[in-house]
Amino acid sequence: MADWQRYTELVPRHTVVGDLRIRHDIHSPQLDHQRNVFVWLPASYASSDRRYPVLYMHDGDNLFDALVSYSGEWRVDETMTALSQEGYEAIIVGLPNAGTERASEYDPYPDYAGRETKGKNYIRFLVDTIKPMIDAEFRTLPDVSHTGIAGSSMGGLISLYGFLTEPKTFGFCGAFSTAYWFGFSGLVQTIQEHANGHGKIYLDVGTQEGATLDYWMERYRMNIVDTHAEYVRGVRELRDELQKQGYTLGENLRYIEDEGAIHREEAWAKRLPDALRFLLPKG
Repeated sequence: MADWQRYTELVPRHTVVGDLRIRHDIHSPQLDHQRNVFVWLPASYASSDRRYPVLYMHDGDNLFDALVSYSGEWRVDETMTALSQEGYEAIIVGLPNAGTERASEYDPYPDYAGRETKGKNYIRFLVDTIKPMIDAEFRTLPDVSHTGIAGSSMGGLISLYGFLTEPKTFGFCGAFSTAYWFGFSGLVQTIQEHANGHGKIYLDVGTQEGATLDYWMERYRMNIVDTHAEYVRGVRELRDELQKQGYTLGENLRYIEDEGAIHREEAWAKRLPDALRFLLPKG
């Protein structure tokens, strides 16, 4: 782990709990740029020879340190530290987004104007570059049943897409407040074409998330009166399609509607503990 530095030794002021590492400027041949990557290690990692499940998460700058987040922190480090007392331990890999390229990298479908996006290349970067590196440099359980992917909004979109199209890589998925409308509801078709009941999916939505739809309504030619209700409707449609393709609520699919919750990190942080209890293997 020579190239991995302890984040807390580099940043004098932070809110990080536990052992967070960072590696700078990892090259992506699929996206043709450099990217930093975070790795959070369980407290028991340093004192054992155990191998751990791995959860790959998007918008990595918002996961661990409130002082660098642009919109709030998921509190992944605090949550995983608390869950370790219940027997849930995992390595968390956080990939920061690409700023102005975020929308393109988290969208696997042609955009509203028919232009190609970078979402499929982003998944290839994750599967072909990042995962092999993490498996080689950390004590992971690399098999599909111990490898997951998670994110929110467009991060939920690319997580569910990656899970469905890479079933030999990802065995569980956390899709928070999924931005279902990209590709003109392309996820519905992806579910119909690829879902087969494998693995586990956590899917959720808040009942007050409609404000984020306002920006996209004209672009995706959506005629919506109540954007809050429309957001819930769209995520319910994903839930229903997953059930048609072999997923069972309470078994390998969990669905939550969070009354009054808005489209923000604070809402996803609140729902994260129960999501991880459902997704992560215990012990």
